[in-house]
Amino acid sequence: MSLIQEFKAFVAKGNVVDLAVAVVVGGAFGEIVKAFVSGIVMPLVSYVLPANMVWEQWAIGKLRIGVVLGATLNFLIIAGVVFLFLVKLVGTLMKKKEEPAAPTTKPCPQCLETIPLAAKRCKFCTSQVD
Repeated sequence: MSLIQEFKAFVAKGNVVDLAVAVVVGGAFGEIVKAFVSGIVMPLVSYVLPANMVWEQWAIGKLRIGVVLGATLNFLIIAGVVFLFLVKLVGTLMKKKEEPAAPTTKPCPQCLETIPLAAKRCKFCTSQVD
């Protein structure tokens, strides 16, 4: 098998396509969260900062605390959403439903007592069972 054929077979697998879609959607979701944090959450945090200070400029000496705080909030929100939706929701949906165990007994057609499936004669009424 040539290298190109092997590559086509690799790309044609569902896992690779799923991964590509996940990367694109994850990148777009990351941008939405980044906009949410920088446009809504961090301006609210700015209210607790000293007057006339923008959160991006919040620093202690040369340490830019505001930028680190914004990135940390981005991470926490993305990690929380990924955990809730992917791990919990999808994990719940993907769980295989347990199939009921095959019955090992059946009722006797004459006396309706429970007898083993392989029984040829009922042990209670001694009638023949098919």
